Amino acid sequence: MNRGLLLRFENLVQLHGACRQLRALSSRKVCGAQWKPVQLSAHPVGSLLLQPQPWQKDRSISAALSQCRHLATKEETKKKKKKIPLSRGEVEIRQKMTVEELAQAMGKDIDHIYEALLYIDINLDSIEPDSILREDHIKMIVQKSGMKYKSAKLKEEKERKNTDAVKRQVVSCSFWLFLPPADPAVLTPRPPVVTILGHVDHGKTTLLDSLRKTQVASMEAGGITQHIGAFLVHMPSGEKITFLDTPGHAAFSAMRARGTNVTDIVILVVAAEDGVMQQTIESIQHAKNAGVPLILAINKCDKPEADPERVKKELLAHDVVCEEFGGDVQAVNISALKGENLMVLAEATVALAEMLELKADATGLVEGTIIESRKDKGKGPLTTAIIQRGTLRKGCVLVAGKTWAKVRFLFDENGKAVDAASPGIPVEIMGWKESPSAGEEILEVESEQRAQEVVAWRTYVEQQEKMKKDLEVIEAKQKEHRLEYEKKQQKLAHLTWRQRKAVLYKANKHLMFSRPKERTEVDENTLSLIVKGDVDGSVEAILSILDSYDCEDECKLDIVYFGMGDISENDISLAEAFNGVIFGFSVKANESIRKLADKKGIKIKLHNIIYKLIEDLKDELNRRLPPTVVETTIGEASVLDTFSVTVGKNKIPVAGCRVHKGLLDRKMKFKLIRNRDVIWKGCLSSLKHHKDDVQVIKTGMDCGLSLDKNLEFSIGDEIICYEEKEVQQTTSWDPGF
Repeated sequence: MNRGLLLRFENLVQLHGACRQLRALSSRKVCGAQWKPVQLSAHPVGSLLLQPQPWQKDRSISAALSQCRHLATKEETKKKKKKIPLSRGEVEIRQKMTVEELAQAMGKDIDHIYEALLYIDINLDSIEPDSILREDHIKMIVQKSGMKYKSAKLKEEKERKNTDAVKRQVVSCSFWLFLPPADPAVLTPRPPVVTILGHVDHGKTTLLDSLRKTQVASMEAGGITQHIGAFLVHMPSGEKITFLDTPGHAAFSAMRARGTNVTDIVILVVAAEDGVMQQTIESIQHAKNAGVPLILAINKCDKPEADPERVKKELLAHDVVCEEFGGDVQAVNISALKGENLMVLAEATVALAEMLELKADATGLVEGTIIESRKDKGKGPLTTAIIQRGTLRKGCVLVAGKTWAKVRFLFDENGKAVDAASPGIPVEIMGWKESPSAGEEILEVESEQRAQEVVAWRTYVEQQEKMKKDLEVIEAKQKEHRLEYEKKQQKLAHLTWRQRKAVLYKANKHLMFSRPKERTEVDENTLSLIVKGDVDGSVEAILSILDSYDCEDECKLDIVYFGMGDISENDISLAEAFNGVIFGFSVKANESIRKLADKKGIKIKLHNIIYKLIEDLKDELNRRLPPTVVETTIGEASVLDTFSVTVGKNKIPVAGCRVHKGLLDRKMKFKLIRNRDVIWKGCLSSLKHHKDDVQVIKTGMDCGLSLDKNLEFSIGDEIICYEEKEVQQTTSWDPGF
């Protein structure tokens, strides 16, 4: 206080001296100064007033003013510094602000935020510039900085206009559930769409092959491409039937469900010697859910153990009642391998289709469903589709899911290019920007611009849904971390801030000096997968199986990438980056890709049968599990007597034993059991038969032994000789087949 007054007094003295000099200069006569006459109107012409030139006056004063000006400026600067208080403006805050964002909003640097955090009970080691602060911490920082806060108003996003494409009408119709009725004048008959369902190995593929041969024999035409997933059969009477091929394996449940959703009739194939099986029941349920009528095809009736009547009775328990039992389900006994009664089955299908009076509108915008999608090196993304309304032609603009196409080419079931496809006809479409998912509905739109609007809207909707889910996960994680942090703080509540700091530093010291890669847990086992399939349905089936994986505590399963097409260099790069394994289903890896994978040590597993792929995957999981140590008993002995031997100055306990099972091998490990409790494990220090050192004692022989630990024996103790072996663990995951 005295020092401040002294400084202020010195400044006043200096200012007073400067003013005296200024007054002296103003009254002093300047020698040699030039004067000029000035005539004033109030005086006679002869009277003169002598005055110095202005420039001379300014020059003489400037020297005296410079010192005064310097002092005044210094004083004003000090006053300004003292008068500027901490800014008390309002700071707009919002939830989930980072340290850097808060510093920008307050007009401060990041160090100021860290200084304010010192007054808050928070672990500064975990705070980075991009760390998200809690709302109560944000308010406390603003208050500690002498500022006020106000919550920022959320910017309300303008409601986006729905630009999605929809069907012409949304009402239900008889058996093609999602097709609306149209004007009867424009309805034309269409081929029935028939899906063949049933349990694996009950003869569905053989039936399809036989139907294909029947068509070849009657039409004398080339074969049908199987990968299209749908083909057209021409009956001798002139009718057409569209068949859909769906797998019977348990892994392809979604594919079977997709088949029933686009079908008119389901042919349920049941083997006469096996009867109703698991996938048979599932197929019946799919047909009931879709409201589709059934035709029962009892296959393998040529076998001696075939019992069609038993099959019909077993189906009664699942509400499938055949006509001979008073129901409405047609039953046909066939032999797909020998081709018996195939035409009877086809005629039964045509008769049921006539009863259903299947018709469709072949005019207007196209509507349909994608049965399967795949990628072709030369043609790009291809989709197999069933047209349900309108007529598809080259040049049409289609939308499916989050992609669109301008149709470049159409191919029929034989792979030949066609100009148009009417309702009920299977067709392969070329011209997609990206591969759509199987099961997506196809809608025709007016132009490419309209297609892009639809895709943009659907992408936006998906992003909004994903953001909501991500926000829920983030909030749950934050709550979990907050509770964990509060528990840690409660344990350290009795310590001072510096003591807490020291404890946390010691606890995290080993992480501070380790590399990022070394910070991951050493015992964390993770199998990273890259999954490639020939078609979208195959990839879907594999992913649905992997979704059932529930053994994360044994080994974590991480799907890095999945897609369609052959194995590429990008897949190799991903596998190398994540130390993963590539699994391919019905795809290829050329020689250059294989050499690159061998060079980088990447495993490529290619399979054509899905359950073999899953078995290989389980083997790969087993390799990631740490081995377990298994003890194999070699021999057992009982302690009959105890005594001690003096070696030097030490007394060593010795047990007199008799081997009653197996043998005792001095090279192996031993354990001592007393009252069923293991009280010692280790090696023997000596093993003698009479007075001779021996390596092995067999059953029925007596021996004396001592342990590598000075431990007293008791009569009745058990000595177990055992061998430790490492055994590979097996995963407990059960994929369900």
